[in-house]
Amino acid sequence: MAGLKEIRIRIASVKTTRQVTSAMKIVSAAKLKKAQDAVSQIRPYAGKLHGILTSISASLENAEDSVFTQQREPEKVLVILITSNRGLCGGFNANISKKAAQLVHEKYNEQNKNGNVEFLCIGKQGAKQLKHLKMKVADSKNELFENLAFENISLVAKQLMTDFETGKYDRIELVYNQFKNAAVQIQTSEQYLPVEIKTDEKSKTNANFIYEPSKEYIINVLIPRILRIQFYKAMLDSHAAEHGARLTAMHKATDNATELLNFLTLQYNKARQASITGEILEITSGAEALQ
Repeated sequence: MAGLKEIRIRIASVKTTRQVTSAMKIVSAAKLKKAQDAVSQIRPYAGKLHGILTSISASLENAEDSVFTQQREPEKVLVILITSNRGLCGGFNANISKKAAQLVHEKYNEQNKNGNVEFLCIGKQGAKQLKHLKMKVADSKNELFENLAFENISLVAKQLMTDFETGKYDRIELVYNQFKNAAVQIQTSEQYLPVEIKTDEKSKTNANFIYEPSKEYIINVLIPRILRIQFYKAMLDSHAAEHGARLTAMHKATDNATELLNFLTLQYNKARQASITGEILEITSGAEALQ
């Protein structure tokens, strides 16, 4: 059994750790509420925009004429990996990085062997994880989390569209954690470019509208806007998922610290009782020896 001094030191250390994790849990809970509200507000707008695009495309014969919908042989691929700048959020960063690596191995294995798969990392933790997985990181945009404004994120989305339009990349994939609730994050991978336009029979039936100036013009204006919104929504989703993961991780850490503290306190009491009992026995033995 450890000595009383060692147990006291451990108890003090665990108490300090519990204070830190408890404070981080409170901070994450406050940030999560704000991030969750932002995601809830953007999702209906993004969904409606995509619905409009689907309705227009159902009656548009030359939808493939848009540069952002042209399907090319994916020789050069860019994977955008959204993680976080800080750790202490459980498996949030490790799981999504493995998802990105799995996507590359399953879908772009040949391009990866030829060195034609690159990563754009948004979040410092993602770059660290990819180095361990021996993936090629071309660039990083970690500063986006300092100010999650639509204007800042739109600049990155615009650059991505330019890279696709000029042929720098033939395929751009988006990998991020989609927020479901504080305890659940869904590892999501989406094809960002080229845009996949999927239509159904219902869309074709409701596609008889009058468009001004033209359907072609509207779709060419609508697609870049949808791409900016899609990228912005992914950033907000990942941001909310990060705080949810950190809240859950810190909650578990606080509970574990409390459990460990109770165990150490019991051990301390037992050691103290054994020490007192030993001292009493020594005194009694000494008194008997004097007689």
